[in-house]
Amino acid sequence: MSLKKSDVTENQPDPQDTSRRQLLAATGVGLAALSAGACAAEDSDQVQLAGSAGAPESCDPAAAAAAKAERIADAPKAPFDSIRDYFAALDAHGLLLRIPRVDQDQYQMTGIVFRSSDRYGVFSAPALMFEKIKIDGQWMDGPIVANHQGSMHTDCIVFGIEPDPDDIYVSYRKAKAYATKLLETTDTGRYPLIPPVEVLREQAPCKEVVVSGDDVNLLSFPFVQTNPADGGRYLNTGSVFTSDPDMGNNFGTYRCQITGPRTLRINSEKNHAGYKMLMAARERGEKIGHVSIAVGQDPITWVLSGAPIARGRNDDPVDELAMAGGMRGKPLKVVKSDTNDMLVPAHAEMIVEGEVPLQEPLQREGPFGEMFGYLGAEKEEVFWMNVTRITHRRNPWIVNSFAGMQRGYITSSVEALYDRTLRSMVPNLVEFHYPQDCMGVSFVSIDKTAPGQGLEAGRKIAGRIPICKVVVVVDKEMDVLNRTQMLFAMGSRWQPYPASEIITKGRG
Repeated sequence: MSLKKSDVTENQPDPQDTSRRQLLAATGVGLAALSAGACAAEDSDQVQLAGSAGAPESCDPAAAAAAKAERIADAPKAPFDSIRDYFAALDAHGLLLRIPRVDQDQYQMTGIVFRSSDRYGVFSAPALMFEKIKIDGQWMDGPIVANHQGSMHTDCIVFGIEPDPDDIYVSYRKAKAYATKLLETTDTGRYPLIPPVEVLREQAPCKEVVVSGDDVNLLSFPFVQTNPADGGRYLNTGSVFTSDPDMGNNFGTYRCQITGPRTLRINSEKNHAGYKMLMAARERGEKIGHVSIAVGQDPITWVLSGAPIARGRNDDPVDELAMAGGMRGKPLKVVKSDTNDMLVPAHAEMIVEGEVPLQEPLQREGPFGEMFGYLGAEKEEVFWMNVTRITHRRNPWIVNSFAGMQRGYITSSVEALYDRTLRSMVPNLVEFHYPQDCMGVSFVSIDKTAPGQGLEAGRKIAGRIPICKVVVVVDKEMDVLNRTQMLFAMGSRWQPYPASEIITKGRG
């Protein structure tokens, strides 16, 4: 099966008059189904199915399985230094869908991502690669890649574990068990640290091309407006690197709205380390804050950038680059930024460097489609940045996040950490799960030995993880990854009174 260009250009609704899901219904018509025995595309105008390498493949299941095994054996292995190596591994495992041309002025990428998640499920949807994209009336070369850690099979691939081809939940638990063993190698309750290795500029792929001064133009790269009501085009997957004399170094994934060829706005929330560092510098009277933004990171750096792994409550500063090395089992190669002293991943696709005018008024940012599936309101005041230099690989890859339509990053490593942390408060905890396809709801299993333990566990977890607006606690024999079991338990075992409690002044 394949997807032709005509399937994503005809019968397109007006994006201003449609819901996100109405939009995808027209945009994603004919989206190719992925299967181990699927045949490859027949011509260059069609989607190439993952692992096809552009050549027809036998539709005999045994032959297809043998060919897939050979591709996996030949593919790059973890730890992956670059997103390109990682995508080659996804391709070999049949987890990549290539789409040659999309018109993002008609929000075709957005529709295809939504359609993919609806068709295959958030935890099984493939990674996507869009090779040529129409943006603001101009066709631009990509690729733009998306949903690269959506499938639960990727939890295994990131760590170099072979996933179970038939069961995403088996894959997920294999990865979670591996992450748990990593945590057990330390007495800190955190992942191990392996310091990064600084390489020469000439050895860093992210320095292959240098653009400075008036030649800098963010709009010349295929950064897109994801949703019709967004405030504009965004660099929304960058690791924003900041530093502070007391808080140390930090990087986090903050969406950045592009407001001109050399300006962008940084949406770091007030509880984020990046915001705290810039605000502290402002309060010290400093005029300029230096920032580097890494785009197209290796998969482990991407996870650490977006997930609450490196820093806990009241933690001392942690070298997140060293934690990336510890999770990889191999030092991360880094290189010094051109215009400041911050070290950044040497194999990133792009580094955007600039200056934040700390004593000038903050600016508005947004709106933006958020992870809960709704449009986030325009922010009144955020820091903004003058871009002074861009370095990048030749033909750089751009990663775009489609918030609310995908799982943003592998969560097995996060949930392994939560299991360990929460068990200190709930000793009889068996497993914690926060599914990304129903934000705000969490499922917890406990080894219940006395009445009231379920409510007690729920209270503690809701207080510790404020994003959990609903905490469902079940007995140990229930599988928290199995949504049918969870709904069945709620329908058959739960009595709303007295077995529930509303926390009136919670942080969620």
